[in-house]
Amino acid sequence: MSQNQRFRRPVYSDPASFDRREGGADPAEISQAAHDTAHALINRGRGTADPEVTERFVRLAETEGIEAIAELWSHSPARSLAGSLWRIYALRSAVQKSPERMSEYYRLGRSHSAPSVIAGVADPPTAEEMTRLADMLLAGMYSGDVDVAFDRAAAFCRVIARGQALWADRHHVAPAEARRLTSKASQLVGTAEELESSARAYRAGTLD
Repeated sequence: MSQNQRFRRPVYSDPASFDRREGGADPAEISQAAHDTAHALINRGRGTADPEVTERFVRLAETEGIEAIAELWSHSPARSLAGSLWRIYALRSAVQKSPERMSEYYRLGRSHSAPSVIAGVADPPTAEEMTRLADMLLAGMYSGDVDVAFDRAAAFCRVIARGQALWADRHHVAPAEARRLTSKASQLVGTAEELESSARAYRAGTLD
């Protein structure tokens, strides 16, 4: 069944309008909006997006900002285009919040790992490259293979996770901080696995 058959074209205005409706947001409509905006974003530069949906996405991005659109994606399934873009957005936000620390984690993780084994790809992006990759994806300007972008983001997660563990050992942090870093590293590995699953599904043509 094609994506057009699985998903009806919704009638919605903007993310803010969902919360203003009596009775709260319509989960089905939000889910549909998340799906449509994600596909409009990725496909707008490839000539395969529905022009009406793409126009609606551009209008949303201009009036509400990418943060509001990302909020639509935040409750999407992990193995979906919207869910994967949410994880890319979250990674970008984490790097922007602590660029020096993330760069340090990356250097530690990369220097103590075999990229093909730990990271999954030969050239995981640095923190700076991860931000640029996310910026291109979120601006609808990424012209490369989406599955490769997801795999590279996953590789970044794995390197950062390893770097966090090494950083905790090297700096002899307090037990509570060590547990926090270990938990964050475990979450990043989970994010990497989710992005890798999305990359495989995208290559197979089964990513919603």
